[in-house]
Amino acid sequence: MSFRHPQYRTAAPPARRCAAMPALALLLATAPVPAAPVNEPIQPVPQSLRQDPAKAALGQRLFNDTRLSANNRVSCATCHDLARGGADSRGVSLGLDGKPAAMNAPSVFNAALNFKQFWNGRADTLEAQIGLVVENPAEMGSRWPDVVRKVQQDAAYSSAFAAAYKDGVTRANIEHALASFERTLITPNSRFDRYLRGEHGAISAAERAGYTRFKQYGCIACHQGVNVGGNMFQKFGVMADYPARGGAGWSAGRPDQGRYALTGSEEDRYVFKVPSLRNVARTAPYFHDGSAATLEQAIDIMFKYQLGRPGSAEDKALIAQFLATLDAQPVSRPGARP
Repeated sequence: MSFRHPQYRTAAPPARRCAAMPALALLLATAPVPAAPVNEPIQPVPQSLRQDPAKAALGQRLFNDTRLSANNRVSCATCHDLARGGADSRGVSLGLDGKPAAMNAPSVFNAALNFKQFWNGRADTLEAQIGLVVENPAEMGSRWPDVVRKVQQDAAYSSAFAAAYKDGVTRANIEHALASFERTLITPNSRFDRYLRGEHGAISAAERAGYTRFKQYGCIACHQGVNVGGNMFQKFGVMADYPARGGAGWSAGRPDQGRYALTGSEEDRYVFKVPSLRNVARTAPYFHDGSAATLEQAIDIMFKYQLGRPGSAEDKALIAQFLATLDAQPVSRPGARP
């Protein structure tokens, strides 16, 4: 909920950039976006991305399988708790051997609608993100040949892969199966989406007022589109020096500097992917370093560091009420393994 960093003001408008992104291209190719008012900066989540059921079922099993990690203790679900909004309730996630990573794992819900993956956007697709996590020594610490071997040696996996993919168990097929499952973790039918589709009574008068404040203060400049974010980069600390505040990474002596680690450009220091706000009321703590324990605290930080202006207690409370209307369950109803 911040104004765009001057570096990005000349870029294409967010909605136009979103339409060219791989995730949204998939969305448009597979499921029409339900009608919503054309003048609204937020659009509803589609009902489905229409994944192959057999491949998505394989992906769900793999998502919960600790054998993808080097020590057979860490699965995707370890950091992406589907019962807690697909995110990690810890300030920073724990990787291999229980050692803390540098970042708070963002929600896997609606990740398919993001234009890039990871906080610094170093992966263009879900498949690429999965490939990097498996081999990251601070996360799963595996080698892909070892992962493929483990999966091939499991008779149930081997049979299911042979039925779903003509070339059976391969790295690419494991990545694709996992990504197929993750593409089912979209959350349509939030109360706010129903409101956008014309069900005026789906949200209360106070929640509608919160949405109005959200737009009036400028939060909508970065949090818009289908995913209410996730479609652009932004500097954290546009109006004030956020790193000086000291988040989890800073107190541990290892602050993350965002896209600067990829580009080496000073303009990219502390620039991160704008997170989606869908299901945000269920995904505390907040920000890349998990430095905001509550939604109310996160809103306060956004006003100070991104907007550079005060907001009344009433307006902040109304915005929090609006954000709660973005909550919904995934269409896949994850829980029991297939």
